[in-house]
Amino acid sequence: MAELDTGGGGGKHKGGKVRSKKQSTRVDMTPMVDLMFLLITFFMLTTTLAKPQAMDLAMPDKNDNKQDQLDVADTRTMTLLLGNKNRIEWYIGLVDNPKTPPTVENYGKDGIRKAILDKAKEIKAATGKDLIVLVKPSDKSNYRNLVDILDEIKITNVQQYAIVDITEPEIGLLKRDGIY
Repeated sequence: MAELDTGGGGGKHKGGKVRSKKQSTRVDMTPMVDLMFLLITFFMLTTTLAKPQAMDLAMPDKNDNKQDQLDVADTRTMTLLLGNKNRIEWYIGLVDNPKTPPTVENYGKDGIRKAILDKAKEIKAATGKDLIVLVKPSDKSNYRNLVDILDEIKITNVQQYAIVDITEPEIGLLKRDGIY
């Protein structure tokens, strides 16, 4: 509420002139503060906060049925070996007979993303089928590397991919190139 102070400052001055009283005003800020807190509370309760984004990942059943495995051509399979120091080694084909020589890359648009996009185009042009990516994390890689490579797979729009256990020859390949 506003108040008017009507006291003091009146009367006659020298010269006999009568002056009007000066009134000072004071604004009470209590209702304004109350309204501000009500608005803050209202907006805090009605705002939707950023929800964490999750990637859908289809996992197989726990049965160990070898009949469920699919045979795929090694000419359209890209294997990604996750090593330490945020490095990836990739090749097309089988580890003992790769169609492309194993290459060490970094994460990001100029690293593994470019390699996936280039190989996907080549395989689509040569076979008419899509690229299949096998992700094989080593025990030296970390969880962030796995999440990063899944993000790269999502960005490059690869439809068929799997997370598979790494084999001894592939660990030897990582050791040879110094990323194990």
